[in-house]
Amino acid sequence: MWGMIATWRMALEGVTEAATALASGADTASAVVNAVAAVEDFPLYKSVGYGGLPTENGEVELDAAFMDGDTLAFGAVGNLVDIANPVKVAHALSRQRYNSLLVGQGAREWAISQGFAAKSMLTERAMQHYRKRCRETLDKGLSPYDGHDTVGIIGLDKQGSMSVATSTSGLFYEKTRAAGRFADYRLRLLLR
Repeated sequence: MWGMIATWRMALEGVTEAATALASGADTASAVVNAVAAVEDFPLYKSVGYGGLPTENGEVELDAAFMDGDTLAFGAVGNLVDIANPVKVAHALSRQRYNSLLVGQGAREWAISQGFAAKSMLTERAMQHYRKRCRETLDKGLSPYDGHDTVGIIGLDKQGSMSVATSTSGLFYEKTRAAGRFADYRLRLLLR
């Protein structure tokens, strides 16, 4: 028996492809990471990956985490700027013996040293949406949206192995994070 559960409609295409892979005997780690990466790659989602909304300083800061349910190997990145597919970086970090959680410039430098692609993650569409939201909320004295839109996916393969991954660009008008601060609520989501 195998299965996959995801948050939000935005994960449907990635989950559909990953489900086909799981049904064919793929391992859960690859399936989960590829499903989350599919969400990160879709530029119309404003809360995950490429096309995500910027922080108040105009940068798209990405967070992602991965955990292997068999070994409890864990990897995560926070405040990662201009690197495609942070979930793949988190997955790679989970295979490191030490330093499996990296943030900011250190996360970016490690990702580049491992061959991950540097890519501007801010799209014109996201910037337009950001400006519009500023006019609709902040300029009128209203609070930014304080809900959640992080994608999270849990998978179980035919061998009974489970993996989980999550990725986000954060909320609308998220404050630029203090140097080195990681969005700990995303870690709590993963480690529950």
